[in-house]
Parts: sequence; structure tokens; C-alpha cells
Amino acid sequence: MSSQPEQPLLAVSGLRIAFHQGDADVTAVQDASFAIRTGEMLALVGESGSGKSITALSLLGLLPPTAVLEAGQAHFQGRDLLALPMAERRALTGRRIAMIFQEPMTALNPVLSVGWQIGEVLKQHHGLPGADRQRRVFDLLAQVGIPDPEQRAGDYPHQLSGGMRQRVMIAMALAGQPELLIADEPTTALDVTVQAQIMDLLQTLRRQYGAAILLITHNLALVSEQADRVAVMYAGSIVETAGRDDLFRQPAHPYTRLLLRSIPSVDQRGQRLAAITGSVPKPEEAIPGCRFAPRCPLAIPRCQTDVPPFRDLGGGHGAACHLAGAPLPDAPPATAACPDQAVPAPSAPVLQVTGLQVWFPQQSGLLRRTTGYVKAVDGIDFTLRPRETLALVGESGCGKTTAGKALVGLAPVGAGSIVVHGQTDLNGLRPRALRPFRQTIQMIFQDPFSSLDPRLTVGETIAEGMEIHHPGLTSGERQARMAELLAKVGLPADARRRYPHQFSGGQRQRIGLARSLAVNPAVVICDECTSALDVSVQAQILNLLKDLQHELGLAYLFITHDLGVVSFLADRIAVMYLGRIVEHGLTAEVLTAPRHPYSKALLAAAPTLDNAGGRPKLRLPGDVPSPVNPPTGCHFHPRCPCAQEICRAAPPPRTDFSPTHSCSCHFPVG
Repeated sequence: MSSQPEQPLLAVSGLRIAFHQGDADVTAVQDASFAIRTGEMLALVGESGSGKSITALSLLGLLPPTAVLEAGQAHFQGRDLLALPMAERRALTGRRIAMIFQEPMTALNPVLSVGWQIGEVLKQHHGLPGADRQRRVFDLLAQVGIPDPEQRAGDYPHQLSGGMRQRVMIAMALAGQPELLIADEPTTALDVTVQAQIMDLLQTLRRQYGAAILLITHNLALVSEQADRVAVMYAGSIVETAGRDDLFRQPAHPYTRLLLRSIPSVDQRGQRLAAITGSVPKPEEAIPGCRFAPRCPLAIPRCQTDVPPFRDLGGGHGAACHLAGAPLPDAPPATAACPDQAVPAPSAPVLQVTGLQVWFPQQSGLLRRTTGYVKAVDGIDFTLRPRETLALVGESGCGKTTAGKALVGLAPVGAGSIVVHGQTDLNGLRPRALRPFRQTIQMIFQDPFSSLDPRLTVGETIAEGMEIHHPGLTSGERQARMAELLAKVGLPADARRRYPHQFSGGQRQRIGLARSLAVNPAVVICDECTSALDVSVQAQILNLLKDLQHELGLAYLFITHDLGVVSFLADRIAVMYLGRIVEHGLTAEVLTAPRHPYSKALLAAAPTLDNAGGRPKLRLPGDVPSPVNPPTGCHFHPRCPCAQEICRAAPPPRTDFSPTHSCSCHFPVG
């Protein structure tokens, strides 16, 4: 007698969600269908604007006021969530279905302790009395790996690191002992080491409780290592579903294959990334037929008129495409070589940084006496040459961004020198003397929206730098230069008359790049400028950065924790930990033969598409120590698996392994 197939824990079918816009309804999610089995991790992937998060929010009854659920069913253990009265759904979803939100700082109440917030879940859904509730709060905090749970329960969200806040969100979700956990981009803003810790925690809890996880993400490398099955979403519809191995080995939908080709890696150095042209259509855009057809290199006339049905390809693999499985063309724009920058031509450094130190005083008392210093940057050295990219990598809190800000005058330099073109030391110059050199070093910030003035048009934003540093230009010359810059970064000429909020994230990053180029800089500091972007948009920006570097001779200081981007873009890598550079070398040297234990741990924690390469997994315990009171000796010794007594007592010496590769460690690894 054959056994019956296992019924899914959650089965969503025909989901359609619209938003009220004036007198019309705009469909954001249309006919989305997927299923999750007990104990399974299903990854829901796609670009921003695909409808991933709004789909998850609809299951919990958390749609915004302007959204309306037009159709669909979501059967959870035989009950249709979408048909339940709100009070009944709230009781069910709060306990048996829980959600980890993308940004814990905004999801947690800033005026309540984290212990109180976890306890409130226990009170609402389990009715635990005070003493039992408090013990359970401590147990949950310990379970998610937060040290000293009795003390941390009284802390407020702002007193915790990003990784610890995410752990608190997981503890709150687990308080109801859910059978389904929805994790909405739970690691997007986290470093690779903290990301690895969080994903390990989710997998451990999944094994312990047998809970299913709906993982919403655009990190395909993470999906390749963590998920059991994958559902790919585009413009509000599920376009492909498959087991993880099937999807990464034989993706059927052109959109899935283009996403995978957009991911940067060391194998693509000297080439252009296969970026997907255009962007996800807005819900209000009426596109007959396949909504991906305007961006699809395989599109045929039928794709423009007929909506493709979802076809079963066998083995649990399906795709909504008229040409599912057809090979993609190797279009020249996607694979044509661009100038290889692995070994830049010898030239004089455009920037030399020596002994850079940024300490922020800590003051207390009525008289605001200085009682200590936050040693954000504690004596770092590096050089940059034209057409060269130096990647500055490390966890949050290591001082990367502070170092970048110090170079452009946005953080106070306490000691050290910043020499441009081998002649002028910017440190110590008076403001009037420093002003002509401001244009030499420009910065692209991590969040382009908050770094652009919302009251200024794009044209006014770009013209501002030219008016200050090139006052001799006439209005006509400025307008011509502006048009040239917009064309260079791939924006239409009419963008100058629009405001930042009218652009997508990738377009705003292009605006930030155009603003920095307006004053003809020699060095551009890119501070996590692709971290919040989808892989497709990231590919467009990385191609653009490479093109402009070759054309204009720019030097980049690229601040990031994405080692895939580093392997594709950087010529050299400087690994930073707690204010100091602990390893420096050519990209190939550091990525293939890291010598510092911290560098090795970063590489081991980073997810890769090729998760069968046999690379050992090394998980760093804890977080970066406070720069107010750094550890003695080697700063890394409290977390280092190789630490010995000398590491606690004495700062490590620098060891050179080649003319370009060095690290500061008492016991370099092989």
C-alpha cells in the first residue's frame, strides 16, 4: 500500500494583492502560489519590488491600510488564514506563525527593554505569570546565543549590536513556539560573520523545533547554502520553483539564470558582469503577456501577448515561461572583456595614508571632562594609485567607514598624514588652505537616499559641487557638464529636473556617483555602495564603476563586507579589525592564502554559490569588542582560535610574506 504524500504545512494559491492609488487599484501581487512543508526552509527570492515582503505580510494580516487582498487562499494546517476573522487570525499567527523583520531597530520598541518585549509575547500567547515569564525570557535569550541573559534582558535596543538585536527578534519569534517562521531579509545589513551566526542559529532551531522557515532574501549565495527549496518571484508572480540543487544546477526561467549570472566572483575579473537591463516594472505599468519580456533576451512575439502558464518540468521543478530551459545567448555586452586592473601600471601614488588615527573623546560629568576615547581608527597605513581599487574589509565597528570619512573631512583626524599626489599633507591644513583639495577625494555613501538633499533636484545636487570648486564655469558650461555626467552614469537627461524620491535605489546610487564625479576627483571612496542593492542592480553599478575607472583614471577605496564584490573589483585588500589593519595584500594573495586568523574566518563565513568546494567553516564567537576599551596585546585574541599567552600580552609584529603581502599576527596561519 503506497503512502500518501505529505500535506504541506502552508499552501498559498492564487494570491492577489492590490493597492489603492487615487481612483484606481494597482495590482502588486498576482496569482502567487507556493507551498512549505513541515521542517522545510523555502527561500523566496527576487529583486526589490517583486512583492516578496508584501506576500509575507498578507499571511500575518499586516498589510498596510492602502492594500487590499483581492483573491487567494493560504491554507495553514487545513485552515485558510485569509478567510479567518482578524481576531482569530491574530491569535493563530502570533503563536503558531511568527515573523523576523528586516530591520530589528525599527521593529523593536526603543523605550521598552528587550526582556519586557519578549515577556509580552509570553504573556499574550501563553499567559505565564511574572516569575515564570522572566525565567522563560532568560532561557530564550540564552537559547539564541546572547551572553549574560539576566543582564541583557534589561537592556534597550540601542544598547545592542545589530547581530544581537536580530537575535532578540528571533527570541521574540520563538516565544510563541511557532510552527512556521517567516524571516524577511534577516541578514541583509549584517556582516558575513554575524550573518553566518544568525543562519546557523536558525538552522539549529529548525532542527530542534521542527519548524518550517520562509526565508525572504536576494542573497543567492546564502540560498545556495541554506535553503531546501527555492521560489523565484518577479513583478508579483512566482516564475520558478525548484529544489535548491535543481535550481542552481539547471535553472529554467531566463530571469533566474540572469540573476545567477549577475553575481560577481573572481572568475569574472577582467569581464563585464551580465547585468539585467532595465528594472522591475512598477505595479501600475500595464505589460501584456510575460512581465519579464521587456528585459528578456529570449523574448519572442508570443511573450509580448500571452501570459505564460506555470509548467511542471518534473521532479518538483516548475517555471512560468514559454521558453523554459532554452539557453541564454552569450550577448557581447554581457561578457565582453573590460580592461583588467589586476596589475595597474606603475605610477606615483595619488593618496598616501600613514598612521591615521581617529579617536573620539568620551566626556562625562557637569564639566564634560574627558574620561576616555573611542579608538575608532588606531593608526593605519595604505596607498592608492590611479586606476587602482583597494578594498577595506571587516566587520561593522572595525572603523572602515570612519577611516573613509576622515579622508574627506567628515571625521576628526587626531594623528597621521593624508598626502595627495605625493606633495600636500591634508592633515593640519586650515579650512581655507584645505578647500582646494576637497575635490581630490570624494565619497559615495552607503545609503544614497539619506545622503541626497530631498529638497534639491538632481541637477541642483550635481551643480552644487561645480559651483564651489569650479566657480569660473558659466551656466551653459555647467549644464553641458551635467548632461555629460548623467549620460556617463546611465541616467536620462531629464533626470536633472526630478527629485531623489522619484528614483529607485540603484538610480539614486548613480546620482551619488555623478555628484562625486562633478568636481573631477582623483580618489572616490565607495562606502558599502552596493550592499543594499539587488544582485542585478549591483552588477550594473559595478560595471559602471569599472568603466569610469578605466576612462577617468580613478582610484577607489572600496569599503565593503561583500567578499564576492571584492574578488571581482579589487586589486588589493586591507583587512581591518578594531581600528587596525591586520592583513594587507593583493586580492589573489589574501583570498587564496589568508595568513591572519581573522581574514581566514571572514572567508570561511562568507556564503558562496559553490558550497561543495570543501572550504572549512569557521565561526567566530561573539562580536567586535568595544573600541572604548580594546583588548590588550592583539585586539583579536579574545575571539581567535589560535590565541596564546603572548597574544594577550604584546601587540603582534608585522610579518611580510611577499613584497605585497603582510599581516600582523604572532602565529600566522598557513
